[in-house]
Amino acid sequence: MDIDAHAEELASALGEDKEEVKRDLENLLEYSVPVDEAKQSVRRKYGGAGGGDASPSAVDIADVSPESGNVTVTARVLTVGRRSIRYQGDDTVIREGELADGTGTISYTAWQDFGFEPGDTVTIGNANVREWEGEPELNLGESSSVAMEGETLDVPHEVGGERDLVDLTAGDRGRTVEAKVLELEQRTIDGRDGETTIHSGVLGDETARLPFTDWQARPEVTEGAELRMEDVYVREFRGVPSVNLTEFTETSPASVEVSDAAPRVSIGEAVTSGGMYDVEVLGNVLEVRDGSGLIERCPECGRLVQNGQCRSHGQVDPEDDLRVKAILDDGTATVTAILDRELTEDIYGGTLDDALEAARDAMSREVVSDDIAETLVGREFRVRGHLSVDEYGANLDATEFAANDDDPAARAADLLEEVGA
Repeated sequence: MDIDAHAEELASALGEDKEEVKRDLENLLEYSVPVDEAKQSVRRKYGGAGGGDASPSAVDIADVSPESGNVTVTARVLTVGRRSIRYQGDDTVIREGELADGTGTISYTAWQDFGFEPGDTVTIGNANVREWEGEPELNLGESSSVAMEGETLDVPHEVGGERDLVDLTAGDRGRTVEAKVLELEQRTIDGRDGETTIHSGVLGDETARLPFTDWQARPEVTEGAELRMEDVYVREFRGVPSVNLTEFTETSPASVEVSDAAPRVSIGEAVTSGGMYDVEVLGNVLEVRDGSGLIERCPECGRLVQNGQCRSHGQVDPEDDLRVKAILDDGTATVTAILDRELTEDIYGGTLDDALEAARDAMSREVVSDDIAETLVGREFRVRGHLSVDEYGANLDATEFAANDDDPAARAADLLEEVGA
């Protein structure tokens, strides 16, 4: 985006100093205000006209792209959530959620209350399109219009925000979940208004477990509580979806069953999801990667140390540790399973001290990783843990790692039933 060009255009039209106009424009853009809406705001500040753009043409949601500029859409409102953000030094309540028509869905952010609710059919005029997390999003501001339609638009999507935990993805807004608080920690953080007490932990239902944060530290959110939580939003935290309770989230008692098992999916499904907090996969170990067996960690930050050097703390006196980085394959994709000391000791059949003694006897630390590779490579294992995906690949931080004991005949029968053979 060429801010200088926008600022020069505005300054010329308004007869104002370009640098002042540019500062005003940059201040608005810093808070993710769409460029067209930011320009309108600057025009109003200096007494300029509010218009300037031709009426946008009506489009289907499937045809909206980040390059669409301003558009008009007719859609069904699927969800409406509220959230408070800090905008130009003031707390501003935005409304956000999802819209749908017969061609697809799109998220939206409304910078004022247009009065629509889930289930309403609306025609939204002059909505600005921006890119948000790689996808187009509609932004509704002062220059946008919303008209209620008398005829309900039929869409192939569920109206309302109720979801199981397994169906939540980063970017969801206005969702409703019923879950049990499995773990809870109270912390004090340095928030936007100074020190703030929050709750964080893990939620669970019959389908999955996910981390959560309650930014209000509600007294009813206690370990073991079973709650219905309306109007939560989901963001990515350490590569997995995380549920967030805001000041607008309403809680009430609920009855929730929690499964002790993690959802089992193929490695391909897990990797495609972009991240899953608690998942189980089944695969064959193809290789034990370098950096397995005996390793050294920085005593300050716990990062891997090579030749006594930590990337953050320089020369350190490292601490010995054990880990495994094993490549798993199930025919759909691969993932690197990372095992901590406890799980690695189970596989190795000895403690960290035993591994150090073996390395001294062999005069090589590699003897430990070689023994581990001999135990693992070529065998099938069941792995449970937290999966994250980034530019370096897919990693599964294992909480459980065990040889697969499923009955092959039963698995074959299940597969034949699944394919209808």
